[in-house]
Amino acid sequence: MLFSELLKDVPTILETRGDTGVEIASLVTNSRDEAQNGLFFCIRGMRFDAHAFAPQAVENGCVALVVEDFVDVPVAQARVENVRSAMAYIASAFYGHPERSLRMLGVCGTKGKTTTSFLLKAILEAAGYKTGLIGTTGNLIGDKHLPSNMTTPDPVDLHRCLRQMADEGVTAVSMEVSAHAVDMHRLDGVPFEAACFTNLSQDHLDYFYTMENYFQTKKRFFLEGAVKNAALNADDEYSERIQKEIRIPYITYGISANADVFARDIEISETGVSFSILLRGLENVTIRMRLTGMFNVYNALAAASLAMILGIDKAAIKAGLESVKAVPGRVEMLDTNTPYRVILDYAHSPDALENVLSTVRAFTRNRLIVLVGCGGDRDHAKRPIMGEIVGRLADFSILTSDNPRTEDPNVILRSIELGMKRTKGRYVVIENRREAIRYALEMGREGDVIILAGKGNETYQDIMGVKRPFDEKVVVRELLAQMRG
Repeated sequence: MLFSELLKDVPTILETRGDTGVEIASLVTNSRDEAQNGLFFCIRGMRFDAHAFAPQAVENGCVALVVEDFVDVPVAQARVENVRSAMAYIASAFYGHPERSLRMLGVCGTKGKTTTSFLLKAILEAAGYKTGLIGTTGNLIGDKHLPSNMTTPDPVDLHRCLRQMADEGVTAVSMEVSAHAVDMHRLDGVPFEAACFTNLSQDHLDYFYTMENYFQTKKRFFLEGAVKNAALNADDEYSERIQKEIRIPYITYGISANADVFARDIEISETGVSFSILLRGLENVTIRMRLTGMFNVYNALAAASLAMILGIDKAAIKAGLESVKAVPGRVEMLDTNTPYRVILDYAHSPDALENVLSTVRAFTRNRLIVLVGCGGDRDHAKRPIMGEIVGRLADFSILTSDNPRTEDPNVILRSIELGMKRTKGRYVVIENRREAIRYALEMGREGDVIILAGKGNETYQDIMGVKRPFDEKVVVRELLAQMRG
């Protein structure tokens, strides 16, 4: 495709140099990649400025650049206000605007994005749609997994994925929308037929610095034209602020607030949750889900609200919600054949951790044993808060490594321990996560519940920039086999 054609939809081209009629065969974000007739994006990041790597990209086959400042290399260049935003529009054009043939549905919020997107996917499939899913646990076409490495992929990966989905007959996409993706313009130009706001709680302050910045970024997703219809959690205090400024049709959902879609007669057990949904314009629908916890009632309401916006009937909503047996790494009960239960959960923020522990505490017959850590190079402020939560709610806690990344894991652990010491909670510190899991399994007794918190369905540990294989389902299975001799 010609460089000039790719630039047509970019709204902020300031100036071009060189022959924009050059043919582009690939989109490149890594200057080290071999790319014949490539187009290289000179992105300014937090650690590196890719303008400095433009000569290397040209040596490796790139014949054009998208820049914010012209670079002294003899290839065509387009200077734009924001390279990240331009990349989103260019990637869409390069892959033939796949998003235009799909019903795009977004799930935005701190907690619940993954589960809500899975529930929505199930409802869509019950309604007869061939459905794609994009999110933290990976990308799916039906049950087929596609490669992915972040909640919301960068524009090149995103539009490549959407192209594959469209080519394979997908008609609707259930997609997690992270605040990082909004801030980094990964979704610029993508129209969402509907999107929901689940909630806002402390997370990612290493990047956004303040809760207000974090909120404003999420709010922008609903206010700047990408979303055509919205569903807002009426029980979350931040929704009211969105409602005051939103200029698109929206409905609300909730439990305690006066909402358009609400749940009542809620009963929670260790095997699931049952409740009645009152859908505006539809009669009462009784739901018996196999996912447990009050937070999953909210997730179900969010998914049902989006389905309502699409005009999906109550039978498909009920069938979809009741069909989901588990969501990877979200209060996922492992098949261990032990007298105690082992639960995997992704909870890596204070609010998520408290919700999961409170839910599981309700059906724990003996001790609640919790293994927890915090990621390195991320929000430092939440570490002692999470330590205080687990110290208060668990009978015994094991502090261990999560993904330390480039930080000293023992520094992270000492920070979690500060919060733990504010409580009377009993605990031990075992930095090695595999050994920490062994310790938890060895102390398990009849009626105990062991929660492995923080990593969920991740299959690696990030240590000093190296992602080492670490799938907790596999680790638990291996350790139990060793313990049984």
